[in-house]
Amino acid sequence: MTPTPARSTRSDGTTAQPDPRPDGQRDAGSLPYEAARDELVDIVRRLESGSTDLEESLALWERGEALAARCQEVLDGALARLDATTRDDATTTDGATTDGASTDGASTGERTTAEGTGRSGTPDDAR
Repeated sequence: MTPTPARSTRSDGTTAQPDPRPDGQRDAGSLPYEAARDELVDIVRRLESGSTDLEESLALWERGEALAARCQEVLDGALARLDATTRDDATTTDGATTDGASTDGASTGERTTAEGTGRSGTPDDAR
């Protein structure tokens, strides 16, 4: 069984709640993408090995969920930035794009191309 972290008293006299994360772990929401991804890969490897007990497996699973959410958050933000940049760069004053694609679905981030309809002009067969 994992020992309960000790509570500490702050300088203002209030009691600080113990940090539920194991020693050395940063909050998943503050990690850069690469660090979150690398830690998630390690957690998956440990869970797949089957060498952890139930409590540790559950703790690893919960940490992995938080890390996966952080990775998705960073990727979603990057995709939004790319879509905004692509949309800004590609649209001309008459509504056509510099690559000849229609911007009929511009409000949803989709463009129609010769290969098919896809997010930011990605051909359907490339997804």
